[in-house]
Amino acid sequence: MSEATNNQNLCNCSNGMQTKLKILAIHGYRQNADTFRQKTGSFRKMVHKWAQFTYITAPHKVILIDDMNQVDDQDIGQSKDEEQYGWFFNRDDRTFRGIRKGGPAIGFEDSVKLIEDVFEKEGPFDGIFGFSQGACFVGLLCDLQQRGLLRCKFDFAIMAAGFKSGSLPHMKYYSESISIPSLHIFGETDKIIPTEMSEALSDAFVEPEIVKHPGGHYVPASAPQKYAYQSFFKTRYLQSVEVVEDQ
Repeated sequence: MSEATNNQNLCNCSNGMQTKLKILAIHGYRQNADTFRQKTGSFRKMVHKWAQFTYITAPHKVILIDDMNQVDDQDIGQSKDEEQYGWFFNRDDRTFRGIRKGGPAIGFEDSVKLIEDVFEKEGPFDGIFGFSQGACFVGLLCDLQQRGLLRCKFDFAIMAAGFKSGSLPHMKYYSESISIPSLHIFGETDKIIPTEMSEALSDAFVEPEIVKHPGGHYVPASAPQKYAYQSFFKTRYLQSVEVVEDQ
């Protein structure tokens, strides 16, 4: 399942029309493509000159719960009757918490296959963008690509409120620095994914670009972040134009 935003081509290049960067957007736990799209509208507007986004929904449905106090992220932006999904589960009862250490990664391989299928059917994509569990998943995809174990290719990654997976099957990941250009966004008062967890993920990348904000568990899109976002996307766009012109 995917949903693409409508954008027009940005500029003419020597061998035809060069489109905007294509970004695959990967939502957080207990979200879906539509809720993530709604929650990142302001972010998209900041970078719309250079990028367009395709939102997809994870393959694993999350069991709805009656007591919202049991949910890690109180601001998931969903009511009880909306469908909620995840990329993998790190306990045998098919639940997930980012701060858990050890445990399985149930459904992870299915999610990787979904990404590869989406790239084949709707790609190519220049970059991937993930939030929370989606950012954790993006980090794992970056590692798989670094080791040549992924059937698709992307040129950069954006991770908001990301963290390293603590699942036992993922302990072999992050053993070498990941060279892909990356942007890491995290809040200094995030009570769901503590700052040090997001910093640990950024440390797994070579020369990561970091945007810290004073808020919590969300993708910020206010004036203090605007320059950093636009600078990152503009640089990636200009690099993609150079590649096209050299072909």
